[in-house]
Amino acid sequence: MTITVTGATGQLGRFVVAALKGQGADVVAAVRDTDKGKDLGVPVRLADYDRPETLVPAFEGTDRLLFVSGSEAGRRVEQHRAVVEAAVKAGVGHLVYTSITRADTSINPLAPEHRATEELIVASGLPYTFLRNNWYLENYTGNLGTALEHGVILGAARDGRVAAATREDFAAGAVAVLTGEGHAGRIYEVGGDVAFSMADVAATVTAQSGTEVAYQDLPEADYAQALIGFGLPEGFARVLAAADASIAQGSLDVVTGDLSALIGRPTTTLAEAVAAALRQRS
Repeated sequence: MTITVTGATGQLGRFVVAALKGQGADVVAAVRDTDKGKDLGVPVRLADYDRPETLVPAFEGTDRLLFVSGSEAGRRVEQHRAVVEAAVKAGVGHLVYTSITRADTSINPLAPEHRATEELIVASGLPYTFLRNNWYLENYTGNLGTALEHGVILGAARDGRVAAATREDFAAGAVAVLTGEGHAGRIYEVGGDVAFSMADVAATVTAQSGTEVAYQDLPEADYAQALIGFGLPEGFARVLAAADASIAQGSLDVVTGDLSALIGRPTTTLAEAVAAALRQRS
């Protein structure tokens, strides 16, 4: 059985490829830049979502395809349509798509493109599985240096809660679906076993680092301006701020146990993730 992984040089894709390779699976890495995939240790094929002509050759002979969603908000429906159409033409046996929490009903501004993609996949007639990923814990642990330096974590999520898990957790869930049976037609709301608030993040960082860090909640517009001040493009900053505001309304407070059931262990906790990030800094 041949398993093809798109976005294989990305942070999630690399975990998936490594895990599949460790299990002795027949893995193909489908990537935008083949030079960046040379270190993966598996066959690499060019698959650029913006170049549809590259996709059918990349997917040929694929029994199961992990379709990792594109990262360019605002362009994903067009890109994803090309992927789905190529998967059909290549005769892919089963498509597994990384979506977003409650894609069909979420008020998160990132959800509509995922919702549209899910609809494209269903209409294609391909056997499918949707992995509706919650936030990555790395979204909160990846910039601890700034939080520790300034003693503050900014956001617009109020006391909203997030059922985040690590990229490695999500990758393990994807591998379980790609290598297992009985997942066709299933929709998994995957995320952490315990949801937490931004105040919880600040308290955990404080407790483990010994440095006082507080969460400062801002109005959505002010948070967007802060992100712009940090160097983010204005459009992206406003989307991120709106996504944070949607958390305040419960968009990511979704705990189902789906991910831990797939991977056969508890998901990584906030405390464990913070501890690992602090160790990497030391």
